[in-house]
Amino acid sequence: MRVMVTGASGFVGSYTVAALLAAGHQPRALVRDPGKATKVLATIGVPADAVEFVPGDMLDPAAVDQALDGCHAAIHAAAAIGITGGSTGGKGGLIETNVTGTRNVVGSAVAWGLDPVVHVSTVAVFVPPGAPVITSDSPLAGPRTDYGRSKLAAERYVRGLQDGGAPITIIYPGGVCGPHQPVLDALNEGLAAGLGQAWPMPKGGSSVLDVRDLSEALSRSIVTGQGPRRWLLGGHYVTWPQLADLCDELTGVKCRRLMVPGWVMLGLGSLLDTAKRIKNFDFPLTRDAAEMMITLVPTNDRPLLDALDLTLRPIEETLTDALRWLAAAGHLDPDKAGLLAC
Repeated sequence: MRVMVTGASGFVGSYTVAALLAAGHQPRALVRDPGKATKVLATIGVPADAVEFVPGDMLDPAAVDQALDGCHAAIHAAAAIGITGGSTGGKGGLIETNVTGTRNVVGSAVAWGLDPVVHVSTVAVFVPPGAPVITSDSPLAGPRTDYGRSKLAAERYVRGLQDGGAPITIIYPGGVCGPHQPVLDALNEGLAAGLGQAWPMPKGGSSVLDVRDLSEALSRSIVTGQGPRRWLLGGHYVTWPQLADLCDELTGVKCRRLMVPGWVMLGLGSLLDTAKRIKNFDFPLTRDAAEMMITLVPTNDRPLLDALDLTLRPIEETLTDALRWLAAAGHLDPDKAGLLAC
């Protein structure tokens, strides 16, 4: 099938293009800068002539319609990232990019009659969780940052379309990790900071999801006639001490650990949120990110894994590839990468 993809210049979107090609689909990528997308895709082995590029912005309805025309399905993987406060979403801002972009892409794809339309959400819309395991029926959260509010607003819009019978599949990934991330963010950013400086050790933990497993799940979701679906794909859940221990084992270097109470993490995140409203600056912690760190619980991925016949690769493989790339790309001191330094 010809599949329209947003976000091909980004982490998840670029790997999704590769997975679609491997499955025999024809990806058509809506990108603002085809040259940039070409370079990003080349780093993971995708030749430029294998992908049809449509220049344009997802905030432009005409460009979206041009990209959708003639397609059979769509995957909306583009989003302004920012749970750690490191992205503003460009000139449109987080809310406009994530909400308006989702309305344009997902809403228009439904209007064009595409089936399926796959929307990449985030497990963060369920945090803080109200039960020991997050499921697709868990209650939605009440985020405080622009990023969190934008993702929640986009989520409610897409669910509204599903309630009307639209053939939309929503997938909720956890902490996406792996090599060749075009802009360092989220879990990869946390790995670089944890090994490079120190690991905070609050209660709670992290989900670790290989970007290649997520992209394979998105590709396998391209099946017509399935109707509305919602699936969790958090990945491997580990506590912060377990994650630090895994990194120690893989690198052969013992990283520093800081025992930080949860209330301290929340307080610091709130202070940083306030400071960022006064003067914009980058620092990988927000109130939402702190809450994610100390309250996240495992996700029930079994419905997706069974439906798509997908097996997640071992967490050790994901972390090895991510840490080796972080060191090679200059994001992590080779001394901290230890055995994984090139």
